[in-house]
Amino acid sequence: MTTNQLIDIVSKITKENIDYVESKLLKLSENQLNWRPNPGVWSVAEVLAHLNAYSKYYHPTFTKKIKNTRFKSSKEGFMSSPLGRSAWKSMKLGRANNVKRKFKAPKGHNPSIDAHLISGNDVVDFIAEQNDLLEIIDKAKDVNLRRIKIPISISKIVRLRLGDALLFVVYHNQRHIQQIKNLVTSPNFPKK
Repeated sequence: MTTNQLIDIVSKITKENIDYVESKLLKLSENQLNWRPNPGVWSVAEVLAHLNAYSKYYHPTFTKKIKNTRFKSSKEGFMSSPLGRSAWKSMKLGRANNVKRKFKAPKGHNPSIDAHLISGNDVVDFIAEQNDLLEIIDKAKDVNLRRIKIPISISKIVRLRLGDALLFVVYHNQRHIQQIKNLVTSPNFPKK
């Protein structure tokens, strides 16, 4: 894929996520945000808190690596590493917007284990974080997405190419926005 195609993909998905959250979730009541269909499933607020926790790690990491890189020139083509492709493909939704593989959230990013992740302003925080991500994506256009390496959140030793890390984060966000869509379209979702 070309660098421009990668940038277009992550920008488009991020904008779609922002549009959905602004149009559908800003008006939800506290009761609706905290509703769970059963005890083992996250609420809308918990899903957003999970995504915001990841943003707090990845966004500053992306920003610092882009700012401090010596690889200032963008390359025409981007090639994923085998590890990177595996990482983002594991997050990508299937053709029917279904989750192909489920994962357990690490303790530091799991709001059902760490209630402090839920701020009470999770919807607004998510929108702000995603607008921040759009700015990061815009800056990423001007650097080499293959040469810059991003340590993943669960292991500083394992590093992904910046392009792979952007795809991973954006597909992860999209996956959880789909989870929210499934929640709010549930027949038992509270009316108020």
